[in-house]
Order: sequence, then C-alpha cells, then structure tokens
Amino acid sequence: MSHTDMDTLLIANRGEIARRVIRTARTLGIRTIAVFTEADAGALHVREADHAVQLPGYLDMASIIAAATDNSTPSSTGVHPGYGFLSENAAFARAVEEAGLAWVGPQPEVIDAMGRKDRARAIAEAAGVPVVPAYTLEDDPATFAYPVLVKAAAGGGGKGMRVVRSAADLQAAQEAAAREAAKAFGDDTLLLEKYVERGRHIEVQVFGDSHGNVVHLFERDCSTQRRHQKVLEEAPAPTLTDAQRRDITDAAVALAQHAGYTGAGTVEFLLDEATGEAYFLEMNTRLQVEHPVTEEVIRVNGERADLVELQLRISAGEPLGFTQDDVTTEGHAIEARVYAEDAWGGFLPQAGHAAYVSWPDWNGARVDHALESGQEVTTGFDPMLGKVIAVGADREQARQRLVHALEDTLVLGLTTNTGFLRELVASDAFRDAAIDTAWLDRTTLEPPATDAAAILAALAESSFDLPATSTPLSHDGWRDGGAAAPLRPVLADTPALRLLGPARVETAGGAAVTWGEELREPLAPGVEVVHAAVDGEWLYGVVRRDRRGAEVVVAGQRTLFARHTADRDHTAHAGDGSVLAPMPGTVLAVRVEAGQQVTKGDVLGVLEAMKMELSLTAPFDGTVTEVACATGAQVALGAVLFTVDGAESPA
Repeated sequence: MSHTDMDTLLIANRGEIARRVIRTARTLGIRTIAVFTEADAGALHVREADHAVQLPGYLDMASIIAAATDNSTPSSTGVHPGYGFLSENAAFARAVEEAGLAWVGPQPEVIDAMGRKDRARAIAEAAGVPVVPAYTLEDDPATFAYPVLVKAAAGGGGKGMRVVRSAADLQAAQEAAAREAAKAFGDDTLLLEKYVERGRHIEVQVFGDSHGNVVHLFERDCSTQRRHQKVLEEAPAPTLTDAQRRDITDAAVALAQHAGYTGAGTVEFLLDEATGEAYFLEMNTRLQVEHPVTEEVIRVNGERADLVELQLRISAGEPLGFTQDDVTTEGHAIEARVYAEDAWGGFLPQAGHAAYVSWPDWNGARVDHALESGQEVTTGFDPMLGKVIAVGADREQARQRLVHALEDTLVLGLTTNTGFLRELVASDAFRDAAIDTAWLDRTTLEPPATDAAAILAALAESSFDLPATSTPLSHDGWRDGGAAAPLRPVLADTPALRLLGPARVETAGGAAVTWGEELREPLAPGVEVVHAAVDGEWLYGVVRRDRRGAEVVVAGQRTLFARHTADRDHTAHAGDGSVLAPMPGTVLAVRVEAGQQVTKGDVLGVLEAMKMELSLTAPFDGTVTEVACATGAQVALGAVLFTVDGAESPA
C-alpha cells in the first residue's frame, strides 16, 4: 500500500466479514490480528490471521484496543470493525483514535450524527435531500394520514418499529415501540413518519476521503426483506429509471458532502412505487453485509472494485484517486443470505453440529462464509452462516445462476433457510422484480414437496453397504424373471419400493424410478450423492445417514427421516401436553410451577435466541405436572420444557 505506514490491521469482528477483511489485507501485505472468544477458538478467521488474541467478549472495547497496542506498534496499526458489533459505535472509534491507532471508518462525530435517525433526518433536510413526510408527537393523531410508521430514533434492524393503521391503535404502538427501543438501544425516542405501503429499498454506496472528495459507486436494491431484515440484495437496482437513479445517487453524494463524510458509507432511500418519489431513510456508517454485489458490478477505470481496499487507503490518508466519471457498472449481481433458521417453521433460529458443509465453487458464483464441516453453530452469535452471490451478464443470468448456486449449497446436520432462498429466487415475483419491502410479510411461500427427498432416502437406505457391482435391491432376493419384490421402508415417511428390474423400481404411489450407472457418489463418511430419475425427471440429492435416520438435501431444502424404532412413538408430540423448545436458546423466565392450574394460552415461560423472544404457552386447560427447565438454562431444540395434564391429554 503506497503512501501509508500502516503495516498491521486488527479486525474487531468475527466470521465471514473478518475473513473478508483478512483477504484484502493479505493482498496489500498488511499483517492481520484476529480476535476471538472461547467459543470461536478454532474458527476460520482465527486460523487465517497472522496473529490471534482471545478476548472475554467481542464487545469488550478495552481488551480489543489492548490487543492492538500490545501486539503491534500503534502508530502503524489500524482497527477495522467490519459490520455489526462495534462498527457504528462512536465511543469505540474515539477510543481507537485516542490510543494512537488508525480507525478504519468515518469520523466519530459523523457516526454520532448519522447514527440517530432524527439527527440524520435533519442533516438530510439541510443538504436538500428529500425525507419521508413526518409528524410530531404533539400533533393531533386524528389528523394523520394513515398508515403511519412509529420507529425508534436510535438503532435499526427493525427494532422499535410499528405500523399503525388507525388513531385508535397509535398509543399502544408508541408504548410498545418505546419499550422495545429502550431495551435494544437504551433510548426510547420515537419518530412518526408516513408509511409507504408499496416501496422499494434502494441504497447508494458512497466513499469520501479526507481531501474533500466524495463519489458514489451506484446503487443496490434491497427490497426483498422480511420484517425489515434483508433477505436478497442486488446491483444494479432493476426497476429504477435513469432519472430516478441520477436523483438518488446525486442526493446520496450531497448528503455525504454536507456531513464531511470519510470512508465507506451507505445512504438508504425508500422509493414509493405509487408516486415514484424517493425519500431518505438513514445512513449506515460502515461497510454493508451486501457490499459484494457492488464489488461484482462496479468498475473503477475498468478494474473491479475492492471496497475494503478503498477503506484502508482512505483511513491511511490517501485520496480516492478517481472521480465519478471513472466509475461504471458491468453486469448484474444478486446475493442471498444463508441463515441458521427454519424458514418453513416460523423463521425460528437453529443451532447444531454442521456435519457436512459444501459451498458452490464455480465461475459465476461467489461465497463469503465462515462455516465448515464439523463446526458447532450456536445461538450466541448472529445466525448468518454465509452469503451466496451470483454474477451474470444480465439480471436473468445472475438469477438463474443463483438458483443453481443455492442448489449446490449443502449444510447437513443443521437446518438453514437455503431451500427457502432457492424457492424465493426461482419465484415469478422475484424473476419479474415485483417484490417490494412488505411482500414477504404479506405473502406465504409454500415449502417444496418432500417426495423426491423421500425417494432418494429410500434408495440410499436400500443400497446400504452393498458392493459397487451390486444392484441397489439385489439383497432383497431379486432374480431375473422373478416376481416384483416389495421392500419395507426402514426410514419413516419414505416410500416402500418395488423392484421392476435392474436399476428400476416403483414407489407405492406408482412413481417409476431409475438411476444411472452410479447410484451413489461418496462425499464423506456417511454422506453421499444419490442420482435418480423419477417419472423421467432427473434429480439428485445429498443423503447423510446415521443410527437415528437420514437427512436429505434436494435443491437446498433439508428434510429429515427418522428410523423405525421401538420407542419412536414415545417421544413428545404436539397435543400430548408436552411443551417443547421450538428453538435452541436461553430460558428467560419460568412463570409456573408443578401443580399449578393453567388455562389454554397461559404463558408458561419465555425463551430467547438470536435476540428473539418467544412465549411458551399452555396447549390446553389443565395442571402443570412437570417443569423441566430453569431461568437462565440453555436448552436444545426439541427439549421438553413443560408438561401439562388436562382433559385434552391422551389417555
């Protein structure tokens, strides 16, 4: 790196963003220091850094600064916060600078100003940037044009946010939003704004240097959201007109210039599809999770952009070195966020042992991740496991490549949202760029059928431990000219197979199944690819089997099949009075005791995971006969926490 004395960089973060920063630092010849907690001791970002320091916690600012100063020369060391954690903490930025370290981010006073929605709104107005029409708390609610949005002035991520559709509901919504904001951000200040029913979330990537130069790297569309949390992102935005793009990018640059911004920042806008007007929402004073789609399509003087490199050069005092005229776009990129969550089961967080992990590795697909085979995934950190990005010459090519890339994303041993993402990207609505910010909140996607997974599981089970020269069902007594031989399924919920001839069977439902010369393709111990054609349609899936059963991933969707066992039917099921943990997490509260009478819907306890709270309620009227948890306890998915005995309990 020219014109700088920075030779060491501490990354004050973990996971895929730490790996991403390490990758660029290495290409620039900068030594890297990773930080980690006990739970992350063997993590990929720890192994890839030049040096690593264990911390009591990722938010321990004093320990992070000590790690940087004790293991390098402060005057030549930078601190990169990644995103999340401490990236928008002005106090941390000040502490870094006061320690003589280089802060890779905007000035602390700018973080302070832009980190609050009310202050950022005022700055935007002063810069001539259009903002969402607003009301004050002193205005008469009866005069509002509903719906309105109540939102916290501090923080983000959908916390402290409520949509209000009538004056009668406003007070309750304000009280609930204030409580949530106070808990999440320590600040219950609220804003009241117009709620846009059909809007698109457009954000502009900006960069400013310490020499007064500000440019934009065009825009991203992040409209595919669920409850204000981004699911898919793409660049460029597919529905903008040239005039809208010019107005939005010009406004973003004007805001950054007015704020005296340095470093990487993102200016977010809401485009009202009904009117075509774009309103300023907020500014994120850091690198975004979705920055890869910008990197994949932006060219600076014809070369692909590296946003982390730009951050490091600016923090070292270098000028940008290019003007707005040097920035162009090429192609299209779409990113999908892979989370440890059950998308078809209420999006509840998941945890477990990632027994086998394989990410797509082919031209046109980029993956930023920190998950590998054998890794334990807990609820102690953000549930994002990685980002799958597809790049194409145009949007449709990128979309089709992302469908295939998600089909090639394999995580066994742990439930993820990969199958949901694949269905979403393959949908007509996403193909037609018809998804607005509230689409996922009012639309229910149907989970893919499990028929193919069941057939592949049954085929894999029937061919268990046979020599490669055997036919999959030859151990069932088949001989040429003999009668078709039924095979009893060993796995629950899989079809019985009937042999029709070599490499040909049919299911109990009449589906004809054939397979190629190699039915099984081993990937790892207990893990194999199974190929088959079902009623003439070729498919494949990855099957992992153990003593408990099998799990199959087809088109990104994970399906579990338990083995038939003598005690299988004695496990707790919905309706028998047992209340199970719907997600792994921490018991926040236990509100009943054994012997207590309860009414259907009464809260028995509260569970928390990934900053989500879930009330566990009585399934029917009755008596609590068992309390199998305590406040503060860590519980596993499916653990029996309470048992209620009542008239609706099975005899």
